[in-house]
Amino acid sequence: MNENDPGSRIALALDVPDLDTAERLISQTREHIGVFKVGLELYTSVGPAAVEAVHAAGARCFLDLKLHDIPATMGRSVARAAAMGVAYLTVHGMAGAESLRCAERDAGGTKLLAVTVLTSLDERALDEIGLEGGPAGAAERLAKLAWDAGVRGFVTSAHECVSLRRALGPDAFLVTPGIRPAGADIGDQRRVMTPADAIDAGADMLVVGRPIRDASDPTTAASDIASQVAAALAR
Repeated sequence: MNENDPGSRIALALDVPDLDTAERLISQTREHIGVFKVGLELYTSVGPAAVEAVHAAGARCFLDLKLHDIPATMGRSVARAAAMGVAYLTVHGMAGAESLRCAERDAGGTKLLAVTVLTSLDERALDEIGLEGGPAGAAERLAKLAWDAGVRGFVTSAHECVSLRRALGPDAFLVTPGIRPAGADIGDQRRVMTPADAIDAGADMLVVGRPIRDASDPTTAASDIASQVAAALAR
């Protein structure tokens, strides 16, 4: 990743139902975006063809499957993803230390990203599933667990970037979903932040979905967000 290249700091979420729509969105935004995220919706629809479409555009693929399983299954699944050449792959921090160690062992050249707390969850939602201490506390505990298992990448709200950077240091690679330009609809997200504020908070990569995907002109929307990231990096 070129830290000074705004496009390499933005992952566009291809949260679309079919390959034609995904390829069209890649084509419309590739000039400004260097990473495309293939998530559950698209991957369950078309499988590895989605990864191939990203690579065919000369971009890096972020495969967002949030793997959460027993250690042997985690290791084998990560190995299969790494064999496809994906640059990034998500695993869930709550899979536990042994599963995370197996995943990291078999990741090859793929960078694992441990999911901490989904940005759709607030303190009340975390209480309901038994995670105490609010989003910041839960995110830090899961990140430290993954760190001790050898994982160096993390998916977290931008609101937790400062505390995680303090806890884990400069080698942690922090990826932040829930990015919304000022004034944008937050949808089902609870903990959101603007692109510039997320960069200022220490995010290494921003995941952007609806603000570009649902824009009337995705090319312009991608360009605008890249410009905001560039301005933040210049500061």
